[in-house]
Amino acid sequence: MLICQISDLHVRPRGLAAYRVVETNMLTERALDMVAALRPRPDVVLITGDLTDCGLTEEYELLKKLLKRLPMPVYLVPGNHDRRDTLKAVFADWPSVVADPDFVQCVVDDFPVRLIGLDTLTPGSGAGALCEKRLAFLERALAADRVKPVVIFMHHPPFRTGIRHMDDINLIEGAERLAALVREHGKVERILLGHDHRAIDTLFAGTLASVAPAVAHQVAFDLDPAHEGALLFEPPAIRLHLYTPQGGIVSHTVYVERFAGPFPFVLDPAYPGRH
Repeated sequence: MLICQISDLHVRPRGLAAYRVVETNMLTERALDMVAALRPRPDVVLITGDLTDCGLTEEYELLKKLLKRLPMPVYLVPGNHDRRDTLKAVFADWPSVVADPDFVQCVVDDFPVRLIGLDTLTPGSGAGALCEKRLAFLERALAADRVKPVVIFMHHPPFRTGIRHMDDINLIEGAERLAALVREHGKVERILLGHDHRAIDTLFAGTLASVAPAVAHQVAFDLDPAHEGALLFEPPAIRLHLYTPQGGIVSHTVYVERFAGPFPFVLDPAYPGRH
C-alpha cells in the first residue's frame, strides 16, 4: 500500500498570495499534478491540515476543484488556518468530512492499513488540542481493531521540535493521553503530521511521528529560542509512505521540483565493479 501525504496547502482566493509573497495556489497545483502523475499511483492521499489560508468559502471551493485532479481517494483533516464549519459546508458531499457531527475526523477501513484522521483545530487559536470527545473517538477507533496496522493523521505535532515559535502553537492539550492510547494499542505504525512546514521525525509513544514539509512555503530552520519565525522558499515536498506486511512502513520525502536528470549510472572502465 502506498500512502501519499501532502500538507499545508494554504489555498487562497484566486489571484491572492499568502503573506503577500507566496503563490500557494500555483504551488498546490504543481504538487497535485505531481501526485496524479506518480507511478506506481498512490492508493490514497492524506492531507494533514492547513487546507486553506483563511478558512474562506471561496478558498474551500477552489480547493475542492483542485482536488478533482487526483484519481485516488483523498482524506483530509483541518489545521489551525481552517474553519471547521466552512469546511463542512463546502465539503458536505464528502462522507469523511461530515461523518462526525462535531469535528472533521474519520476512520477508513478500505486498505491494508487502517487510517484514523483526527481534528486538532482549536477555533481562534494557532495551537491544537485533543479534547475528551476527540480522544474518546480515537479510543473507540483503536479498540475496534487491535490486529490491523494503523496510521493516525492529524495537523498539530504532539511533541517539541526545538523551533520555539512553532512549539508554542503545537498540540497543547491531549498529548499525554494520545501517547497512552498509542502505546496501549501497539499497532500504530505512524503518526502523520503537518503544521511545522519542515520534515521532522521523532519517536513518540513507541512509534514514529513524521511531520511533512509543506507543499507551499517552508518555515525557516532556526533553533534559537529568541527567533520570532519566518518563512522561506525551500523546495516544497510531499511524503510517500510505503507499507508492506513484511517490512511495515518505509517513508520517503519527495521534492515537488524539476531537477536535471535522471541520468543512468554509467561505470568508468577504470573502476570496474563500482556503482
